[in-house]
Amino acid sequence: MEASALSRIGLAGLAVMGQNLALNVAEKGFPISVYNRTTSKVDETLDRAHREGELPLTGHYTPRDFVLSIQPPRSIIILVKAGSPVDQTIAALSEHMSPGDCIIDGGNEWYQNTERRIEEVSHKGLLYLGMGVSGGEEGARHGPSLMPGGSYEAYNNIKDILQKVAAQVEDGPCVTYIGEGGSGNFVKMVHNGIEYGDMQLISEAYDVLKHVGGLTNAELAEIFDEWNRGELESFLIEITADIFKVKDEHGDGELVDKILDKTGMKGTGKWTVQQAAELSVAAPTIAASLDCRYLSGLKEEREKASQVLKEAGLQDEIQNAGVLVDKKRLIDDVRQALYASKICSYAQGMNLLRSKSNEKGWNLNFGELARIWKGGCIIRAVFLDRIKKAYQRNPNLASLVVDSEFAREMVQRQAAWRRVVGLAISAGISTPGMCASLSYFDTYRRARLPANLVQAQRDLFGAHTYERIDRPGSYHTEWTKLGRKNSAGVGAFN
Repeated sequence: MEASALSRIGLAGLAVMGQNLALNVAEKGFPISVYNRTTSKVDETLDRAHREGELPLTGHYTPRDFVLSIQPPRSIIILVKAGSPVDQTIAALSEHMSPGDCIIDGGNEWYQNTERRIEEVSHKGLLYLGMGVSGGEEGARHGPSLMPGGSYEAYNNIKDILQKVAAQVEDGPCVTYIGEGGSGNFVKMVHNGIEYGDMQLISEAYDVLKHVGGLTNAELAEIFDEWNRGELESFLIEITADIFKVKDEHGDGELVDKILDKTGMKGTGKWTVQQAAELSVAAPTIAASLDCRYLSGLKEEREKASQVLKEAGLQDEIQNAGVLVDKKRLIDDVRQALYASKICSYAQGMNLLRSKSNEKGWNLNFGELARIWKGGCIIRAVFLDRIKKAYQRNPNLASLVVDSEFAREMVQRQAAWRRVVGLAISAGISTPGMCASLSYFDTYRRARLPANLVQAQRDLFGAHTYERIDRPGSYHTEWTKLGRKNSAGVGAFN
C-alpha cells in the first residue's frame, strides 16, 4: 500500500468499548484500521463510522491485512477479554509485525500478565504498553481517562493521539505516562478498587436517608442533585440523582425499587484487596465494599436469615427509625459522613499505589494520577483536584488523612460522621463502608493502640518476642509462669 494510504494506528477487538474507542480516534482526525475475528463486528464498525460523520476508519478481515494497513512503526490497540484471548490475539498479530512495532493492551488485565508479555514480545523486538481505560462506553467514545504503562518509547509514538482522544480538563488531557512494567494496569486496578468503595459509600448514604429519614426517591433525587453542586460533585453522585428519577415502565413507582439487590463484579476489586493484603496496606473501606458485594450475592440466604431471626424475636428497628429524626439535620450529617468516608477510601487507594510503586521502582506521580482521574473516568470528581494539590504540596505525603486541608475537614465532619454511623447501627442498618472508614480514621489518628496486648499474646503462645517503649532491643517473657506466680494467693479485685 502507498504510505499515504496507511492508517496511523490500529485497533483489534470490536465489542462496544473497542468500537467506541476506534470511532473516538477517527473523529479526532487520526486514520485508524480495525479488525475483529467476527467479521460482522468489522462491518458494524464501518457502518457506524459512515453514519457518525464519514470518519477515517478502514476495516480489515485478516490479521495480515490489518497489520500491513498501518504505517510503521505500527501501534496496535487490543481491546479483548483479559487472559488467554489477549495472548491469542498477540500471537495472531505479532506474526506480521516488525521490530519497533507496538502492542497496547487496553483491557482490565492483571499487571503481572502485562509484565510477562512485555518480556515475551521483546524477543521479537516489539514494544508493549498495558493501558488502563476508564469511563465505560461513553468515555471510550467521547473521552476516557487513560493510564498507559510499559515502554516509554511506545508511549511517545502515540502520545499525540492519546492526548487528543482522552478526556480534557482545565489542566490538560486525562492521560499521562504512568511508569514502567505493569504500572498502568496496576493503577487502573486500584482506580477500580476506589470505585468499589465510592459506590458502596453512596449506597449506604442512600440506605440511611431512605430507611432512617424516610425520604422518597423524588426527595433523594433532589438531594443528590444538590450535593452534585457542592464538594461531592462527581460522576457517581450525578448518575445516582438520575437513577432516582427513572419511572418503572412495567408498573408503579421508580425503577430503582424493582432492581434485584445482587451486585455483579469483574474481579478488579478483589485483586485490589488481595494486593493490599500482600503489601500489608490497610484498605478496610475497599475490602468492606467487596464483602458487601459477596453478601449481596447471598440473596436467598439473606431472605431465609431475615425470616429465621424474626421468628427468633429480632425486632425490625428500621420501621420505626425515622419517627424522631430531624430530616434536615440527617441529610447534612450524611453528606458530611459521605465526604469524610471518601477521604479515607481514597487515602487507602493512594497508599496502596505508593507501596507498590516503592516495591517495583515505578516512581508514580500521585498528584498526576489524581489529575488524570478528574475527567473521563468513573470516579471523576471535583474532589480529585484537592487530592492533586495535596500531593503537589507534599509529594511524600504519608496519607491524605494528614494533609493539612483534609485533616481539618475530617475533624470538622467527624461529629456528623459519628452521628450517622451510630444512628445506622441503632436502626439495624449496615454501613460497613462508613464504619470501615471511621475505624480507619480512629485507628490511624491514635498515637497508641491496644496492639501491645496482641504482641504480648503472640509472645506468650509463640515466643515471637516484643519491643519495649522505654528501651531498645527484642524481649521474650515467660508470661504464664510469671503471671500465675504473681497472682498466687491474690484475689482478682483485692
